[in-house]
Amino acid sequence: MNTADLGLPVDVPSTALFTDQYELTMLRAALAAGTAGRRSVFEVFTRRLPDGRRYGVVAGTGRVLDAVENFRFDAGVLDFLRERDIVDEETLAWLADYRFSGDIWGYPEGEVYFPGSPIMRVEGSFAECVLLETVILSILNHDSAIAAAASRMASAAGDRPLIEMGARRTHELAAVAAARAAYVGGFATTSDLAAGFRYGIPTVGTSAHAFTLLHDTERDAFRAQVDALGSGTTLLVDTYDVAEAVRTAVEVAGPELGAVRIDSGDLLLVAHRVRQQLDEMGATGTRIVVTSDLDEYAIASLAAAPVDAYGVGTQLVTGSGHPTASMVYKLVARAESDDPKAPLKPVAKKSSGGKTSMGGRKWAARRLDADGHAEAEVVGTGPVPAALAGRQLLVELVKGGAVVAREPLEAARDRHAAARANLPLSATQLSRGEPVIPTEYAPEGSGS
Repeated sequence: MNTADLGLPVDVPSTALFTDQYELTMLRAALAAGTAGRRSVFEVFTRRLPDGRRYGVVAGTGRVLDAVENFRFDAGVLDFLRERDIVDEETLAWLADYRFSGDIWGYPEGEVYFPGSPIMRVEGSFAECVLLETVILSILNHDSAIAAAASRMASAAGDRPLIEMGARRTHELAAVAAARAAYVGGFATTSDLAAGFRYGIPTVGTSAHAFTLLHDTERDAFRAQVDALGSGTTLLVDTYDVAEAVRTAVEVAGPELGAVRIDSGDLLLVAHRVRQQLDEMGATGTRIVVTSDLDEYAIASLAAAPVDAYGVGTQLVTGSGHPTASMVYKLVARAESDDPKAPLKPVAKKSSGGKTSMGGRKWAARRLDADGHAEAEVVGTGPVPAALAGRQLLVELVKGGAVVAREPLEAARDRHAAARANLPLSATQLSRGEPVIPTEYAPEGSGS
């Protein structure tokens, strides 16, 4: 069984209503005006990274492909639109046959990005492309925010594994997406079984404080857990007195005890004391897992502590203070008629307040320095310079409406590890700063 093909139930019968009403009213007006069929190019990008972030992480691409495939207006959805008088009958008839037939290009999942990067490019008629705005943005904004936080945490953790355990801190379906994005960003496992079922992510978990409190004594609780799960289990040792719990844990499980988990207190101090106690009792191979509302800064502060793994929940699933990547979906080029051969005309929003955009169908490439590390994100609308032709970032994801770039989640995870390693060393700094490499805009005709 391929669990990646299974999917989870949602509250609506398709992804078509994961949208904003104005997309359908724009469609209605464009159909009436005769402009709905004009060939158009929309791009996803962000004007800036969240404050203090040095790079962004593309995540959710695979989920976007699923959403585009499942963007269908079935009878129930059409009845809802009719009953609410959201669109007219002509538009309903058009929606009944909706199938995205255009092309989508984008940064492959796991790649890093910077302000102005054309993270995804959607091409087709105005009508079919405009409908996808909200569902694409909701996926990419959420998943990329989680993956960026996960990447920073993974960088701070070094070789120590990270456990995603934030399901109880967010919406039940968002929790599954968050676990997936965290895995792309460098987390090793998740506590969420739905994420394991849907995406094949390794799952872990043993017991909470409630299990200890259920029993008459802590020893009884540890004995029950070891009898059921074996001596390699992880025992939670901070329900009462940590030192006493560690002593009891080793007495019950023996020196082969797999791990102890600490979920409260001064983690740096407690971890040192627990490590010393475990070693003195001969449990030199017993690992120490710490949890307790960690973020990348707390993880970094524990770098010198004898900690073997970290469990992260709230801060991860909320993007560690930045729950969105602030991506937008903008029309950047369109034809002047319905003729499929009509040339594309660059278009762009011009306004005050930092919300301007750059018109034209864009390419992107990453220029490397003499040591092979990234030194600039180059974005342009003209020919690609010969020196950058082999460094282009966008890949074809959908061609003629058919998905052409599905890949295992492991591929995105490995890609991110490689992309992060290719950045300058300052990318791993947690202190505030500008993007680790600048975005440069190539002048028109620079490819000649």
